[in-house]
Amino acid sequence: MSDAALPAAGMLGGCTVRKADPAARFVLRGTAEVAAGASFGVALPSRLNRAEASDPRAALKLGPDEWLLIAADAAGDIPTAALQAQMEAALAALPHSLVDVSHRQMALLVEGPGAALTLNAAVPLDLSVEAFPVGMATRTIFEKAEIVLWRQGAEAFRIEVWRSFAPYVQALLAAVQAENEAAA
Repeated sequence: MSDAALPAAGMLGGCTVRKADPAARFVLRGTAEVAAGASFGVALPSRLNRAEASDPRAALKLGPDEWLLIAADAAGDIPTAALQAQMEAALAALPHSLVDVSHRQMALLVEGPGAALTLNAAVPLDLSVEAFPVGMATRTIFEKAEIVLWRQGAEAFRIEVWRSFAPYVQALLAAVQAENEAAA
């Protein structure tokens, strides 16, 4: 399904849900985080389930030797091929795997005072800021869809989801809104 089939934005239960701008995405596996961070332009986090960002790039550590790298350039262009070539050159002598997953995934931004509560309708994690602080990122589920959830601010989350599951995630968010309105 095309991104065009998804609504651009909507208010849900005290929060806004909208599609994030397009970006290049890579999954990096290996132990060459220093070289990878230097070539990517953002230091890769060393702590599990943490993110480092320097707009417009971000690195999320999802496993002991796994990072999700997200990038657009300052003009909003998606530097996929050039960035991949640059990183492959920097990592050529080191054991690693760098896979372009840009076409597989997209992102939804959930922002506002009701963001954590809205997400908790389908995410089985404690999303209080004490348990899931700003900068935390993890692979989890949104009902039946696998997602990567990243807390970007006290009331701001980014959901990285496979494109084919994005309509399902948005439909569930809309169902949560309908429930919240019926309960009010």
